[in-house]
Amino acid sequence: MYQELDYMNLDSILTEEEKQIKQMVRKFVTNEYMPTVSENYEKGHFDRSIVPKLGELGLLGSTLPEKYGCANLSNISYGIINQELERGDSGLRSFASVQSSLVMYPIFAFGSEEQKDKWLPKLAKGEAIGCFGLTEPDHGSDPSSMITNAKDKGDHYLLNGAKMWITSGSIADIAIVWAKLDGGKVRGFLVETNLEGFTQPEIKAKYSLRASVTSELVFDNVKVPKDAILPKVEGLKGPLSCLTQARYGISWGAIGAAQACFDEALNYTKERSQFGKPLAQFQLTQKKLAEIATEITKAQLLSYQLGKLKDAGTFTPAQVSMAKMNNVQIALDAARTTRNMLGANGVSSEYQSMRHMCNLESVYTYEGTHEIHSLVVGMEVTGLNAFK
Repeated sequence: MYQELDYMNLDSILTEEEKQIKQMVRKFVTNEYMPTVSENYEKGHFDRSIVPKLGELGLLGSTLPEKYGCANLSNISYGIINQELERGDSGLRSFASVQSSLVMYPIFAFGSEEQKDKWLPKLAKGEAIGCFGLTEPDHGSDPSSMITNAKDKGDHYLLNGAKMWITSGSIADIAIVWAKLDGGKVRGFLVETNLEGFTQPEIKAKYSLRASVTSELVFDNVKVPKDAILPKVEGLKGPLSCLTQARYGISWGAIGAAQACFDEALNYTKERSQFGKPLAQFQLTQKKLAEIATEITKAQLLSYQLGKLKDAGTFTPAQVSMAKMNNVQIALDAARTTRNMLGANGVSSEYQSMRHMCNLESVYTYEGTHEIHSLVVGMEVTGLNAFK
């Protein structure tokens, strides 16, 4: 039975609603997701039957208003949802994160009322799946150099280019695609995936996020209707603000992965004996567990305070960068250490630390690499721009 590490009694400062949400999502992940995740990971399969269940529980677009079929929860609650989903697998949290922060959020923040009314209720229920197209085959950390372009043809836009490493791309009904208009201005488009010339090849050869769909998006003279453009944003501030929302959720999600690894290693070392005593009684084992517990606790407090700032509307993107950078790093370190603590059993699919470790290698890189986030924080604390 999973036992959450809460060394500083964070539960004592959560609201009753937040506690209930945690227990609800934890029960759902334990009962509905965990029994098959190892098999799905091994097969490289994303179980789409989970999507409407996420919608039914109100876990998609959970911070958005009820008028669009969403739950109107706090950012703390949204963080808790991500934590509990990633305790199951980073692929599950990635799906929910993309659907909520990278698809539903830009439609809500930058879309027309018609776009909101058409798509948000469907996406909230899991009746439609979305994806987010920013990263390109040759342009990841430098989105300003994107090649994907949209030409104004009078009664439509003509979209050409490609996007890479897109979560849910091959199963999506709608894609939020960022492209350059003539003159270089970046705009966002709601592109329905059934349009002629739009293909979504799935990326199969992955060692990481195998229980998740990752794809390429290819646009070959795709005719996009004029009313598909997001009317309320221009420039890179649009996609970057979406990424800030998602990175906040990632900072919580990484905690869930770290907690799963810690719990597994703690139980394993207490039950397995060597040289006449449990592994957990050895000094080196206790040192590792104590250090992991400390880093998880620091990460919990960091993300909780960030959530309070976000709910108050006073957070900064650089603060989100710090949380994403720190929490994914400590989670990856925890997964590597606990995998080692399991000995030879650590490479078996019967245990989860190696699966989390492989997943976190991707989380460490995507939505801003560790190095890029360190430069964002560095610029904030020095006032000097290292990107130029």
